[in-house]
Formats: sequence, structure tokens, C-alpha cells
Amino acid sequence: MTTVIREKPFSLAKSRRVIQWLAVIGTFVLGLRHIMPGEASRGGSFDSFCAFGGIETLLPYLSTGHLLKSTNLLNFSVLIATLGVSLVAGRAFCGWLCGLGALQDFIAEWTRKLLGERHHIRGKQSKAILPLRLPAAVDRPLRYAKYFVLVIILFASLYTAFPPLREFCPVRAVFSLKMTPLLWLALGIFLAGSILVERFWCKYLCPLGATLAIFNKISPVRLVTDTNHCNNCGRCDIECSMGIADVPINLDHPECVRCMECLNTCARDGSLTIQIRNKENVT
Repeated sequence: MTTVIREKPFSLAKSRRVIQWLAVIGTFVLGLRHIMPGEASRGGSFDSFCAFGGIETLLPYLSTGHLLKSTNLLNFSVLIATLGVSLVAGRAFCGWLCGLGALQDFIAEWTRKLLGERHHIRGKQSKAILPLRLPAAVDRPLRYAKYFVLVIILFASLYTAFPPLREFCPVRAVFSLKMTPLLWLALGIFLAGSILVERFWCKYLCPLGATLAIFNKISPVRLVTDTNHCNNCGRCDIECSMGIADVPINLDHPECVRCMECLNTCARDGSLTIQIRNKENVT
């Protein structure tokens, strides 16, 4: 029996896509501002708008009272705003507001379109051959790499003048418009990784994502499965850009970026709902 997926006239996915484009455009505007004369007089460098820059400079600031170069107090404001979003909606920043995350979604979509129509795997409709889904034996250990990256960066921040991630950061490589050999290398790795594996950076290397992962368990805004409606068709597993297995029973998984694609693609009304403080909002 074929399941018909109904196209919704308005959905969280469509509004999210608009917000993602605004995030990408806004970050590019910051990059343009970064290369214009008089940058310092307008409130600081491109790095000062980075939430993770606030994390990188926090330990040096607490231990010595000094901020790392290229950062300022604006980093803390951006970090606090990001943490505020995360406290309310988990890793929604990663799924909705991060320009780099949005760009990875766009690259995955363009890659699938270039490779043609979707094909079937094990009787289920699945995505094109690229981006890949790595075998669990490879994927699961790699997921811990971002936590290792986070620890290394926090340790290194106590001994460096600039934020440790600065010269390797794909955000700067993509958006800052001031390139160095190391940033060209970071850009190449980011683009190749994003073509080969959907949300490559988010899954395996992003230290900010590692920081925000804990909030999925405590945020009041969350997805809930109604087992009376869900028939375990597996479509949400296939559509999950973060490659989470058994989505209906793992809606608070640390890897979930709250993109709501599972909710948008679900063919059975009421199977997945957004719950806010014990009040349900079905979309």
C-alpha cells in the first residue's frame, strides 16, 4: 500500500527555510562589513558576532580578566542569546538560525537534485546516493569527535592570544571573505564533507553543537510521539538530516537540531506533535 505524502500549504519547514536564507544572507552581510574600511569603529570584527567566540574567550576572561584578541563583550551577548534559544527549544539554533547549518542543508539538497531522483533501499523510499549515510560502526564513534574538539579548544584558549578555532573555522572560511591558506583548507574540507555526508560539520566536528546538545533534554519545547497514531513507517528516519535512528522514540536525542522535518514529512496526522509545557500544538 502506497503512503501519500500531502503537501501542506503552510508548514514549519517552509518558514524555517525562509529563516535559514535570512541567516545565510545576514552572515554574508557581516562578512562584507568585515572587509570594509573602518571595521573597528563599527563595533568589532567578524569574530565578535560568533556565539562560540564567547565560549572560547570565557575561560581566559574568568582567569585573567582579559578577552582573546578579535573578541569583545558582544561575543557574550550573542552567546547568551544562543543559550536562551537553546533553553527554550533545544538545539533549534543549529536547525534554524545557524548560517553554516543552513548552508549544509542547501548543499545536501542541491547534491540530491544533481544526482537525480530518489531510489528505494530495503523497500523504503530513501534519499539519493549522496549525501552518504555512514554505517553505524563508523558514524557513532565519529559523533564523539565534536566533544573532543570542544575540550581541546577550551584547553587551548588558556594559552592562545586569538580564539583557537579562528584559523580553522568554516564559518570564517565561508562568510568572512578574508581568506588565509588554512581557511582555504577548512573551506575545502567543509564543502567536500557537506557533499559526501549531510550536515557533516554538525554531526562530527561542531564544538558549539556539542555545547548545545544538553539542552534537548531540558527544553520545554519538544516533539512528542503519539503511539496510537504512529505506524513506524520509518519515513522520519529517512528524512532526518542528522541521521537519528528510530526518530519516534528518540525525539530528545542530543543530535536533534529541531528542524521539524520529521513533523513536516509525517503522513499520519497526530503522530508527531509539538508540546510546550504540557500543552500540545499540532502542525
